[in-house]
Amino acid sequence: MKISVILAHPDTKSFNYAIAQAAVKTLHKNGHSVFFHDLYREDFPPVIPAYEIPRNASLPAIIKTHCDEITEADGIVIVHPNWWGQPPAILKGWIDRVLRSGVAYEFLEGDSGEGVPNGLLKARSAIVFNTSNTPPSRERDVFGDPLETLWKNCIFRLCGVDNCYRRNFEVIVTSTLEQRQQWLAEAGETVRTYFP
Repeated sequence: MKISVILAHPDTKSFNYAIAQAAVKTLHKNGHSVFFHDLYREDFPPVIPAYEIPRNASLPAIIKTHCDEITEADGIVIVHPNWWGQPPAILKGWIDRVLRSGVAYEFLEGDSGEGVPNGLLKARSAIVFNTSNTPPSRERDVFGDPLETLWKNCIFRLCGVDNCYRRNFEVIVTSTLEQRQQWLAEAGETVRTYFP
């Protein structure tokens, strides 16, 4: 299988980076091909220019590469921190520029104006690993867990990826080395389960 792994954290010493490395290592061990992108290290350009919005736009090489890879992917792994209930801006830009009309979804004629897209992605499973410094009860009860809604309902389901698993590791700032090692083992096991 071809698996796309997207990391969005600026620090290579971060726990997010360690999660992404554990995912890539597990995927390689299981014999998968991996498209790995560390968006910050690659200096991914997140701002979408107006000329790029039309479905048939001519895309810069870096964007076309990402579009081609996500189209080929049999599975997707996304790793990012929870910043203000959202992904970092660089990842939001990746979503805007790569999960685009004609690549990840299309609108069908005769949908009665509902605007519900037809998903085009080949991947049937996606994993999203997040980190945060917010306890799960506060994330859920006070904020409504916006990342759960974003990834499952607003992105992957509309792009045709019906099986989306999201795991938030928290609270990072007070976690111990032992806890983080357990979490890395869990991340590896999750990847193994979804992409054996």
